[in-house]
Amino acid sequence: MRPSSAIINISNLRLRTYIGFNPEEREKKQDVIINIEIKYQINNSALNDKVEDALNYKTITKQVIDHVEQGRFLLLEKLVADVLKISGRHQSVISARVTIDKPHALRFADSVSLTLEYASDQFQSVPLLEKVS
Repeated sequence: MRPSSAIINISNLRLRTYIGFNPEEREKKQDVIINIEIKYQINNSALNDKVEDALNYKTITKQVIDHVEQGRFLLLEKLVADVLKISGRHQSVISARVTIDKPHALRFADSVSLTLEYASDQFQSVPLLEKVS
């Protein structure tokens, strides 16, 4: 029996970025914790250890790190939508799910998080939004 799909999970990627619209949030980077799940079509080449045919999660992670750490975001929704777009760029991606936590966003809560997901037939409707200046 040959698998037709695989799921890669990138768990608890801890980054710092400007996130929020309050004055203090716009002046100081905050921690965010990113979890990405990518379901993709797997082919025989990847199952036979051919690196060039595999989904490269290291490349995806580097793109996410660069985008998040270099960006400025007013809303958590925009940040999650951008990471979702980056996560789904490879042609073999079937679906993706991204959850980003903003620790200590509320006084009496450990974290506030937002999750967005898509299926490949819906992917074109999730645009990469412009960064805040």
